[in-house]
Amino acid sequence: MPKPSETQASLIEQVRQIAAGLAQTFAPFCEVVVHDLRDPQHAVLAIHNNLSGRAASDPATELGLARIADPDYPQILANYTNQFADGRPAKSTSIGIRDADGRYVAALCLNVDLTLFRSMRNALEQFTATDASPLQESLDPANAEAIRRRIDQYAASLASSPQLLKADERRALMRELKAGGFLEIRRAMEIAATHLGISRATAYNDISRQ
Repeated sequence: MPKPSETQASLIEQVRQIAAGLAQTFAPFCEVVVHDLRDPQHAVLAIHNNLSGRAASDPATELGLARIADPDYPQILANYTNQFADGRPAKSTSIGIRDADGRYVAALCLNVDLTLFRSMRNALEQFTATDASPLQESLDPANAEAIRRRIDQYAASLASSPQLLKADERRALMRELKAGGFLEIRRAMEIAATHLGISRATAYNDISRQ
């Protein structure tokens, strides 16, 4: 292997530190690997959260060799499908590191084990699955959505959100709701107050100050 320049050595050392930080953040589900592309036969420089069974000084992967051979190879390949040696599915991201002359000298790779996440997804899908009911039922009071929709429309017209309306804007909104018959709906004040992010007492106070 040719003697590395001080600039390249400093660059790769920074990549090593970044890899160590990422590995601690995403442990234990994400393997983080630093490849030294200057020495393809012993490219694996550091490996954290080892999920692939590789070791330091292992050779470069096919992707690493392709990057070495082609300086125009994409610098970032994100979220591509991969697989560990034992068949576990993985999601990988590979980031090429160039030196000041534009040559690839290293790569930072992340390999996420999808096994647990797929199990979690299957469990959530099973938990949230529902069956068709012969009777249409809603746990939301009748016309509650109409109140929320009108509040959202009013706030949007002021380039705001319901929770950020000023007191005078909110009182004007309550006047509109009352005039439109929205407050005749069961639990209307509670629905409006919740959507506006205020207490029912504040909502009633806004009405009383009409």
